[in-house]
Amino acid sequence: MGLLTDPSTGQGKFVKILLKYYVHACILLYVSGVLWFLAIAYPNMNANTYFSENALLPGLVKSQFREDREASRYHEEFLDEMKKYPDSIPYPWLLAKFKQIGLDAYMHNFTLASPFNRKDKFSGKNVYGILRAPRGSSAEALVLSTPFRPSSSPHPPTEPSIAIMLAFAKYANKEKYWAKDIIFLITEHEQVGVQAWLEAYYGVTCGSENILDHGDLKGRGGAIQAAINLELHSERIGQMDIKIEGLNGQLPNLDLFNLASKMCSKEGVYQTFKNRGHFYTRKPLLEWWNYFKNMLTMMATQATGIPNGNHGLFHRFGIQALTLEGFEQSKATGSSRIWFVGIGRIIEGVFRSLNNLLERFHQSFFFYLLPSSDRYISISIYIPSVCLMVGTMFIKACARWFKMIETNSEGKNLETSAIRVDKIIITFLTTHFFGVLISNVPQFVAQYPTLSQYETNIKVFYPLLASVVLLTVLPLFVSIRHCKKSMELLNILAMLELGTTLICISMNNFSLGLFCGIISVPAALVINPSNCRVCSYFQRFLWFLIHPLNILVCIVMINTYYLFPEENLDVILFRGWDATMQSIIFSIVDSMIYGNWLYGVITNIFIPNWLCFWIVSFSVFKEGETIKDSDKEKKE
Repeated sequence: MGLLTDPSTGQGKFVKILLKYYVHACILLYVSGVLWFLAIAYPNMNANTYFSENALLPGLVKSQFREDREASRYHEEFLDEMKKYPDSIPYPWLLAKFKQIGLDAYMHNFTLASPFNRKDKFSGKNVYGILRAPRGSSAEALVLSTPFRPSSSPHPPTEPSIAIMLAFAKYANKEKYWAKDIIFLITEHEQVGVQAWLEAYYGVTCGSENILDHGDLKGRGGAIQAAINLELHSERIGQMDIKIEGLNGQLPNLDLFNLASKMCSKEGVYQTFKNRGHFYTRKPLLEWWNYFKNMLTMMATQATGIPNGNHGLFHRFGIQALTLEGFEQSKATGSSRIWFVGIGRIIEGVFRSLNNLLERFHQSFFFYLLPSSDRYISISIYIPSVCLMVGTMFIKACARWFKMIETNSEGKNLETSAIRVDKIIITFLTTHFFGVLISNVPQFVAQYPTLSQYETNIKVFYPLLASVVLLTVLPLFVSIRHCKKSMELLNILAMLELGTTLICISMNNFSLGLFCGIISVPAALVINPSNCRVCSYFQRFLWFLIHPLNILVCIVMINTYYLFPEENLDVILFRGWDATMQSIIFSIVDSMIYGNWLYGVITNIFIPNWLCFWIVSFSVFKEGETIKDSDKEKKE
């Protein structure tokens, strides 16, 4: 505290240099951060992928899978069986097949209550079979999963995935080299079924209470080390896309991605990442642009925190998982298609490599970006970009603090600083209190069944929207906006909070932290307590534009325009607004069912922080008012 209150602190040589050049330093750091981010996609800034875990022994095993005829027969039978169960999973047939193969077969029931009306409940079933390890003690396990999709599902069909799963289970049951249990899991209702099964397997609840009743499992395997999720849309596969993004931006160990890529290449299937294959050119700029687009696509998915496959829910339990999605048509010119035998050999190669593991995945990278399927960017390369941007917040905060100390050391009264700090802290905490209230609006709505007569968009979105709009008038009720020193301190607190938040988020979800930093940092640098009306109006206008809700609306509107370029402007605006409502509702639902923390971070941190800067932009004072106010409070 002596360092912060000693008037002589701001007299050092370093402090004087900082006060003189901090604006230039902030601009330089921000621009350097952006340029660093642009440069990491250049091949000289990243490296080729490689295996860190030699125990996997990828590609060294001769493939023996030849159950393609069985897979075709299972496929035909399953299609006929689905006609008897048009809207649900044909669990009797699946249980019978698992038992005929020789597995321990079980059915898992779960129930989902609507987050906004607990009286509305939906039931579902999962079917799974366990192949007990003949050469182990069932201490460890691997999972092969696939989602069941009825004919009415808007998503592509997955019947071939179930057929090849049954064929591979029959093949694997004949072999004696398995040292780990293999769990064959068929889930209903997409990610809800996977979430329920994982919660039941580990006996935990990841979302809000009394929403997802995960039920109980009658049979378990060992500790799950890895999981592969299959989504095959045809018997003949011409392209295999590997999906890795998980809940809250988590990624699997890079070795698992490399393993799947290696097996696809070995069997001659056209392997892609983000639907883009290998790209080779002698033009450096074109090569960089291709890598940069691919990296941005991955980051856009990761930033949302929404899994792009059922694999994404395994990560929070320390299970390395990815999705193999197979398409019949290939974007590669002249590439051939593989049948069930090739797909089975890919699965065989992946699981026999995983069977060789002596311990959990611990080598290679858990934090990385992929500009292509054969190149990666490690955390040591990409994290400096966001650090450079965020560093501007700390530099400006220090400079403004020393400048305020320097002003006070010239003779202005300091005896009332404690009173002002108390008011500032109350204001700071009040903004965060309102953020907590906003985050709990959905729970508040769910507690009142009388609101169930309204649609979800109306009873959740519009109260949420009204709360956010009402908070924009909060500065009119803040008394400290008339005191320049108080506004300076609040501005410093807001900058420190924003910088710390961006750093913390970037360590878990780099994409979200970087995108938020690119948008918010330059606007935050402009916000300062000012007695100039023109400057204040400009600050308010700029800061209002980057309100989280406005950013969301802009992103959705732009995306809507690119998806429906032939539509009229009024139709695009209507579609965009409806999509905005749906995105917010889905974000709330994801937070309550799966534990996605994007909605919580926005409402509990970013909106309160936005309010602090918003209050600073409403500073109303004149030169000399700070001294007069201090003297007045001193006399009182």
